[in-house]
Amino acid sequence: MLIVGLGNPGPNYEQTRHNIGFMVIDELVSRMNANKFSSNTSFNGELFKFSNHFLLKPLTFMNLSGNSIAAVKKFYKIEDVVVIHDDLDLPFGTIRFKKGGGHGGHNGLKSTDEKISREYIRVRMGIGKPEHKGEVSSYVLSDFNSKEKDHISEWISFACEAVECLLQNSLEDVSSKYTIKKFQLK
Repeated sequence: MLIVGLGNPGPNYEQTRHNIGFMVIDELVSRMNANKFSSNTSFNGELFKFSNHFLLKPLTFMNLSGNSIAAVKKFYKIEDVVVIHDDLDLPFGTIRFKKGGGHGGHNGLKSTDEKISREYIRVRMGIGKPEHKGEVSSYVLSDFNSKEKDHISEWISFACEAVECLLQNSLEDVSSKYTIKKFQLK
């Protein structure tokens, strides 16, 4: 299985809403004691391996994520792909799962769909919406607010548990056990 976290490379983006996928991959690398696996520059990403599974952080910037995913998928002949990404249409802290579907304007998903098709599992991590539609770019590229930051570790840990469960169980089982409809901020 190839587990991908979407995000943007570089220190300016590390703690932004758009990088929640990278944050989950970082935690999975730590939990799984995954080793940096390849420095193959054609992958355009950081690739880690544990057991027979791969973790990937594409370093192509969000809009070209599919290039990195497709290169790793093709080279290692991987069938099952899981993509962890931010989702504006879900409230902060929500976690939902689905296979296939549209990209909803998310450029990382759009790129992935174009390169490998839509038939991959999505771990949708709700980041909420900005007040005005014209603020989407600045919103996704901004850091989480202080209340959200208080819950980030717990949320990421829960997402990691779900992904770990997905390695051994069906999407339906994982979805019924790990879907969070609305996270309660205190």
